[in-house]
Amino acid sequence: MPDGPRYDDDFYAWTKYQAEVLRTLRTKDNRFDRENLVEEIEDLGQSYRDAARSQVIRILEHLLKLAQSPAADPRNGWMGSIAEARDALNDQLSATLRLDVEAGWADLYRRARHRAALGLSRYGEHGAVDSLPETSPYSLDDVLRDEWYPEPLDDP
Repeated sequence: MPDGPRYDDDFYAWTKYQAEVLRTLRTKDNRFDRENLVEEIEDLGQSYRDAARSQVIRILEHLLKLAQSPAADPRNGWMGSIAEARDALNDQLSATLRLDVEAGWADLYRRARHRAALGLSRYGEHGAVDSLPETSPYSLDDVLRDEWYPEPLDDP
């Protein structure tokens, strides 16, 4: 049984660990393209991490729109987008990725807030844009909570 994170348990941690192991291997076999292999493994892990971050941003963006917009029509679309993103995120969120998301929470929220503001502005919902919270009113547990959606404000 190999040391370190298991591929099936935490892919992101596994890629980081395997890249480090490959870097420290001593070999004189010049057929082995260690540096490029390490880079490819690291890129796989970063792509996986970026996909998880992207789903969090997508969920936060639509949670904000649901909470701040008085519009009725787009609600079902936003809720559908959140449900899809939650499914994808729950499939890939390992302990290591959860720590990464929590560590970058403020930046992920800032990016989601910006996207929500752009989307709301596009439809003239300037009052909703002005009422977007500067800091996240949501936790990662809220983001992951199946079938939970905020109610719209009474007077945006």
